[in-house]
Amino acid sequence: MITRRRLLVSGAALTGLGIAGWSRAALAAGGTPVMLYKMPGCDCCEGYAAYLRQHGFIVTVKESQDLTELSAKAGIPGELKGCHTAFIAPYVVDGHVPIEAVQKLLAERPLLKGLTLPGMPSGSPGMAGTKERPFTVYAIDRDGKTSPYMTI
Repeated sequence: MITRRRLLVSGAALTGLGIAGWSRAALAAGGTPVMLYKMPGCDCCEGYAAYLRQHGFIVTVKESQDLTELSAKAGIPGELKGCHTAFIAPYVVDGHVPIEAVQKLLAERPLLKGLTLPGMPSGSPGMAGTKERPFTVYAIDRDGKTSPYMTI
């Protein structure tokens, strides 16, 4: 059984940062730290990082050639993979998840691995284009099962 502490430690290990480093950065800047992994050269991921910063998060962006492996290790099912993978301890947030879902996750602190918005939906945070339909954000539970979390 995975506990919150183990999720936090595994998230910190995947990011290559110590938990204490995240805490100091968050306290110094007054926001919640985020480690966002993206493919090199992906502009929409930079757009999502900017979106999180606009909402008070302290975002560090790292490029990775192994994003598929990283998200799989974090528990994101391949069929629900988003564009990038972010760690907001103790959670993983995959793809262009709207801030409403992230804020709800952090406020309620459910026993989940995290959230995902599959693909790269047009008009989602950081993505160009017009929103064509509601976004369904999926929750990933501690056993790897998914269910709709929020429709935005």
